[in-house]
Amino acid sequence: MHRTSLILLALLCPLVFAKDVSVHSPDGAIVVTVSDDQAHPRYRVSYRGQQVIAPSRLGLVFKDHASFGDGYRIAASAPAQADAVWTQPWGERKHVRDRHNELRVDFTGAPGESGRFSVRFRVFDDGIGFRYEVPRQPGMEQVDIVDESTEFALPDSDQTRAWWIPARAWRSLEYLYRNTSLREAAHVETPFTFRLASGVHMSIHEAALTDYASMTLAQQRDGVFKADLTPWYDGIKVKTRTDFKSPWRTVQISPDAPGLLNSDLILNLNEPNKLGDVSWVKPGKYVGIWWAMHLWKKTWSAGPQHGATTAETKRYMDFAARYGFAGVLVEGWNEGWDGEWPDNGDLFKFTTPYADFDMKEVAAYAKHTGVELIGHHETSGAVSHYASQMGAAYDYYRDHHVTQVKTGYVADNARIKRVDEQGRVRYEWHDGQFMAGEYLRSVQEAAKRHISIDTHEPIKDTGLRRTYPNWITREGARGQEYNAWGFPPNPPEHTATLPFTRMLAGPFDYTPGIFNLKPNGEKAENRVRSTLAKELALYVVLYSPIQMAADLPENYEARRDAFQFIVDVPTDWENSRALAGEVGQFVAIARQRRDSHDWFLGALTDASARTLDIKLDFLDPARHYVAQIYRDGAQAHWDSNPYDIVIEQRSAGAAQTLSLWLAPGGGAAIRFRALDK
Repeated sequence: MHRTSLILLALLCPLVFAKDVSVHSPDGAIVVTVSDDQAHPRYRVSYRGQQVIAPSRLGLVFKDHASFGDGYRIAASAPAQADAVWTQPWGERKHVRDRHNELRVDFTGAPGESGRFSVRFRVFDDGIGFRYEVPRQPGMEQVDIVDESTEFALPDSDQTRAWWIPARAWRSLEYLYRNTSLREAAHVETPFTFRLASGVHMSIHEAALTDYASMTLAQQRDGVFKADLTPWYDGIKVKTRTDFKSPWRTVQISPDAPGLLNSDLILNLNEPNKLGDVSWVKPGKYVGIWWAMHLWKKTWSAGPQHGATTAETKRYMDFAARYGFAGVLVEGWNEGWDGEWPDNGDLFKFTTPYADFDMKEVAAYAKHTGVELIGHHETSGAVSHYASQMGAAYDYYRDHHVTQVKTGYVADNARIKRVDEQGRVRYEWHDGQFMAGEYLRSVQEAAKRHISIDTHEPIKDTGLRRTYPNWITREGARGQEYNAWGFPPNPPEHTATLPFTRMLAGPFDYTPGIFNLKPNGEKAENRVRSTLAKELALYVVLYSPIQMAADLPENYEARRDAFQFIVDVPTDWENSRALAGEVGQFVAIARQRRDSHDWFLGALTDASARTLDIKLDFLDPARHYVAQIYRDGAQAHWDSNPYDIVIEQRSAGAAQTLSLWLAPGGGAAIRFRALDK
């Protein structure tokens, strides 16, 4: 080809010669490369020399403005780095290291176009995060986002295994995780966890979701997942103004499954605490008037079987005080539960108790026993109705010394009832932009009264507990109640899957600790598919800063020896370490009590028996320990013999290896009590 022809080709196709910029993790294992190849912004990711995300599109699509994407080129880039340690007021570990390299990449449109945006990448040793940053610019003050072009192009779709739940399904996040080939994961929620053929484990999620729509993932071509934002009722995804920032799109990367559990990526991508002194946020254990309703022994509604009575609450408070529990959750205390309460959210009155629940008397008894009342607000999805009473409802709780409130949003997905400014009813998704704002507003309003929030039927966790530490836990997965009435109940592998999927997002109020494992009778399908030892292990494996002893008090009194572990186990930790695990098969986690030398270990398995050899090198080598062990007996089996448990003590030290046999559907729970030097 003549030189003149080459010059002409370059003039006609000025973007053929792509520009690449790169940033790597502090340890050098992860490399992110950003390109404007083929006249479209793209990124790709390699891990230890292996491509784990192939070139994938970036961009935003607007209703009334030109899209960010096609024709855009890299105009500039700016590197940065950080290495700092910050302290959690409560959490899986007290001190968190934030060490990352950063690259901000600025994109501009083709000549004659004025649009501009940036993508900021942060690369940690345990994964990456990136977000869109759109500055204020002429003609783009108010914008409606109708699509996000973000892709995650994953390799080896036939050989990659994926664990996922469906996105935008009627039951929201409360599904059993499916284990399939990557190709079969059509439209999925995040965290979305998968294992490449090489053994590398990855999970895609997001961090710092506030005034934006939740991101789900839709598979476009084999292995290519595209961001699918949850819409408003009218189809618009995000309604905002410039300048704005999207949530972080996150990818956790690990050579093995336990490495995913040891990641702080999501927390590190959230802003620091905005509430100031949060010493009033108190982790702890609680009991509650809850399980009896799921077993149909009590009712939320008024009547002869009403659970939330003054007398019943006092009985639970006496039990909690006897064993050192911090609080008693009471559901069904306020007017509005009569009839089909999931459909009558507009009838709830959040400052009006039923006649058989005396709030003043209960508050006085709470003060007498030293056990706090934990409040409850069920909205049944009538969010505008709840918003109209929210301030008064939180004032009412504050005036009665309630410092923790469980909120509920029981409603089919896309059936959140919003009343707009003209009084028209609109129905929204649980995880659209509107509800992202409403969930956060409830937390902010509660914080003004020094109240912490435990959200049920929530929007997924994206690490906002760092910014708002009173957002102390949430549900957002299939919990214990499905064992009482769900079809099918949770199988043994469910709790071996949750740590590597749902738990990557943050704390989960699973409500563990059922001791009557066959509450509906010996032959009933609905039962807890665990051994007794596994129910104890859940207190360590499934992290939450508030943990419920979910069973009825009389069932704990009947098995006082095993109950001792629940009495002893804390809910706030100095450090945590995943020791072993494979997604959906087994997991072992050790956690150190905050400001103590004591450690606790939880291990559990799926329906297969297995032996785990656990190195105790997490213990302080300069100390001796007594291991108080609660493990499956030789004949234990979740189905045929769930109560076979061995409780024993032995000496332990950092140089030892502990061999644990786990029964089918079984587990082990251990307290390592440090001896004085």
